[in-house]
Amino acid sequence: MMPRQNWTDERLDHFEKRVDERFDRVDERFDTFEGKVDERFELVDDRFDRIEADVREMRSDLKQMQRTMVQGVIAICTTMSAGFVAILCALIGAGAF
Repeated sequence: MMPRQNWTDERLDHFEKRVDERFDRVDERFDTFEGKVDERFELVDDRFDRIEADVREMRSDLKQMQRTMVQGVIAICTTMSAGFVAILCALIGAGAF
């Protein structure tokens, strides 16, 4: 089959109309797709907001836990120091030195 060499005005008008119709359908598909993408991004944004809130809460909990651990270590060190001083005083009082 050989390609047409001459296009009539009627054929060109018909071709233009078909091309316009097809591009209109493509535009509609893109508009629909774009709407769906926007909806999905909204869902993702909501999820990220919840994750950020959870991370903030976790950081707060970790800071509280760290504070509690530091207080515990200080209490243990203080108790041990007091015990060592008591033992030292007992040894000095007993004349061990």
